[in-house]
Amino acid sequence: MTLTGIGDEGANTIDGQIRATNELGWKFIEMRGVEVPGFPKANLHDIPEPAFGLVERKLNDAGVGIYCFGSTVMNWAKTVETPFEVTLAEVKRAIPRMQRLGTKFIRIMSFKPKEDDDRIPSQVFERVREVTKMFLDAGLQPVHENCMNYGGMSWRHAQELLDKIPGLKWVFDTANPIFNPDRSKAKPWPKQDPWEFWTQVRDHTVHIHVKDATWNPAKNDADYNFPGEGQGRVRDILKDAFARGYDAGISIEPHMVVVFHDAQSKASNEDAMRANYVEYGRRLERLINVVKAEFAKQRQTNKTQAAVSR
Repeated sequence: MTLTGIGDEGANTIDGQIRATNELGWKFIEMRGVEVPGFPKANLHDIPEPAFGLVERKLNDAGVGIYCFGSTVMNWAKTVETPFEVTLAEVKRAIPRMQRLGTKFIRIMSFKPKEDDDRIPSQVFERVREVTKMFLDAGLQPVHENCMNYGGMSWRHAQELLDKIPGLKWVFDTANPIFNPDRSKAKPWPKQDPWEFWTQVRDHTVHIHVKDATWNPAKNDADYNFPGEGQGRVRDILKDAFARGYDAGISIEPHMVVVFHDAQSKASNEDAMRANYVEYGRRLERLINVVKAEFAKQRQTNKTQAAVSR
């Protein structure tokens, strides 16, 4: 099992992201946006080559790796009307950088749906299939996140995407179902159920994204919580994952100080970001230890009961 976190929630700068990772005693960052001295903040596959070279050197010097690229490939900021050349250019920039850093996984999405869409257009399947093949041919594994995209419209849409895209795997975000409508059901669409979504994609999940939240009807939005304290069923999902032998990546995205798609996030206080990120990571570690102890105790109880029954 590898613990990591989306670095730009701990700091905007590469130095700050490495510092937060070191404070936790972790060895990996899930890199998304990053600010390098002399260059504006941008996604890792978009920063200029001199900036990327500096990131690479600083990571090597610190002994910190990139477990996963948090790319903007086909994300919620793009639609199927966005020229496909934009996506292809991002993929072509990401591949050599992943290979240089020894990074295996990259997050992708499947475009922002139109307001009333409840089906995945054929063009989406075609584009996701082509992008997936490009990464797989390069020896890299794309993982699709359940977010504000076609594959995230419900677990049924996710399953359809997985069924039709050979080689695609999943990164499961525990909190996103809390505020996303289930577009597989009749209108008015209810919110999704995190546990239900998890149980339908867990066989395809190779990366778990820990975020927790509670839906707040008064503001028609989610309030973000520490792991296990919201409605994301984090404890149950981790327990189920460990019971099924899960030993891959678990990544944090607190969202408690900054929200990635909030325009104010770039100006957020780095000390507050780092403190929250580190506290979130430590709480996740404690939760994992508790869940594993509960699982071990239950397994021993089951063995004892089985022995007695024989």
